[in-house]
Formats: sequence, C-alpha cells, structure tokens
Amino acid sequence: MDESGGLRARKKERTRQAISDAAISMFLADGFDQVSTADIAAAAEVSKPTLFRYFPTKEDLVLHRFADHQGEAARVVRGRNPGESPLTALHRNFQAGLDRRDPVTGLCDHPHVLAFHRLVFETPSLASRLADFGATDTAALADALREATTPRSDDMRPRLLAAQIVAVRQTLAQENWTRLAAGRSADDIHPQATTDLAAAFTLLTHGAAAHGY
Repeated sequence: MDESGGLRARKKERTRQAISDAAISMFLADGFDQVSTADIAAAAEVSKPTLFRYFPTKEDLVLHRFADHQGEAARVVRGRNPGESPLTALHRNFQAGLDRRDPVTGLCDHPHVLAFHRLVFETPSLASRLADFGATDTAALADALREATTPRSDDMRPRLLAAQIVAVRQTLAQENWTRLAAGRSADDIHPQATTDLAAAFTLLTHGAAAHGY
C-alpha cells in the first residue's frame, strides 16, 4: 500500500471509530431504542449515508466490537498444540480469557464494559443479532472440528458439537456478567467461573449420561 493509500485507510478507520464511539456513548446514556441514526450521524459530524457505509445497521454500531472474536473458536482448534484435543484447547483458551478478565468471557468489571454488556444483553434486537454471531461461529467451528477429526462428509457430529460449544461459551459469559451486574467483583467471581468452565467442558467431553443426566 502506498503512502496515500495508507493515509486514506487510517482516515477511514478514525471516522469509523468516531462514529462507533459517538453511538455507544449515546446508547449508554439514553438507551438503544431512544437514539436515532440521525442523532448519531449529527454527533459524529457525518452524513447518514456515510454512517451506513461504515455500519449497515444500527445494531452493527454496537456489535462490531465482537468482530475481533468472530471465528475465534475455530482458530483455537486449528492452532492447538501438537497432541492437544480440540476440547482441551478450547477449555484452555477460555480459561486464559477468564484469567486476564477478557470482556468476551463476561468476567470484566470495568464500569464501561459492564454498561456495554448490559446494553447488549438487555436490548432485544442486540441480543438477537448476537445470536446470529453465534450461528456464524458454529459453522466455522464445525469446519475446524471436521478438519481435526476427518469424519464422513455427512457426519453431523462436528456441527452438533460446535453448536454445544458455542452455546456453552455464550452461557458462561452471560452468567459471569449477571453475577457482576449483581454487584460482585471479577476477582470474587473468578473461582466459581473457573469451576463452572471445568464442569461445562467435562459435560462436553464425557456426555450428560456419565453425570446422571
């Protein structure tokens, strides 16, 4: 990329960030449904067509923050250590997220992150779109699991397991946030979050019947 191309790219990214920052600040202050895209465009000093070039829907103004984690589970499976099973790698990855208080695990008690998660989980249209992210992750993870185990092309097990893993990760993250929202600290919750994670991956590894379900 030449110098002018790099400058344009940086300018576009600054504009994108300014629009997103303005939108999320307004959503947190006034509520998602109470803020219009026209309000956001005015605050960010851009036109509505410009806003929609960067963010095709109002929900994208919020949920683009999850984009960096799209396909993460599939990447973890493909990048796992030699001899490590996919489930072990995924368990290790989520535990590392808990340990560093990664917001994607729900275990981050920074006030802005707590408010952001409240916005997402308590706004129906955002929660619904977040589920769409889960569907995309499920498809990507199923492909990675299929590569790892080389089953028959008509074998449903990689997709079934991928759906369970994605659901478990989302459920654990939301439960961690719910505990934080009740007033507890991330440090206080971390041991229980670790125990819950281990229990979840034990169920995934050995199945419900082995545990009396």
